[in-house]
Amino acid sequence: MSELTLTVMRLGFLAVLWLFVIVAVQVIRSDLFGTRVTQRGSRRESGRQQQAAARQAAPPQQRQQAAAGGRQRRNAPTKLVVTEGTLTGTTVALQGQTITLGRAHDSTIVLDDDYASSRHARIYPDRDGQWIVEDLGSTNGTYLDRTRLTTPTPIAPGAPLRIGKTVIELRK
Repeated sequence: MSELTLTVMRLGFLAVLWLFVIVAVQVIRSDLFGTRVTQRGSRRESGRQQQAAARQAAPPQQRQQAAAGGRQRRNAPTKLVVTEGTLTGTTVALQGQTITLGRAHDSTIVLDDDYASSRHARIYPDRDGQWIVEDLGSTNGTYLDRTRLTTPTPIAPGAPLRIGKTVIELRK
């Protein structure tokens, strides 16, 4: 083997070794400090205020149509509240959008829980105004009132939805 080949192999081995060290340090850091939880409610609040201002600026006829189309059922839940787990007290406003739950950083509610999958479950509204929970093929399962979900299931307000050590409820 030539001296040049031997030097290139040594440098390649050194680069792979440093890459391993950097990845190991990142894993230890994430275990010690956990994932960063960001508050996303402030952006939603400002969006709600903009929508309200737009409704006020619209002609009366359009305001009536928007009010008729935007009505929710009287007993419909308006927020999702984490009641147990590391995110206890976290509230997400229900505005008709799909809410994803899991360890992935792009989830609506990021769960820092060893028993949660990266894409664990989702909660979405149906056409009747009910909210549906669906397990997305998680390893440890999603439980609604102590029953493991196998199909998309409607959630009643106040019913506990358990993912690992985290419990979530729909509230008015």
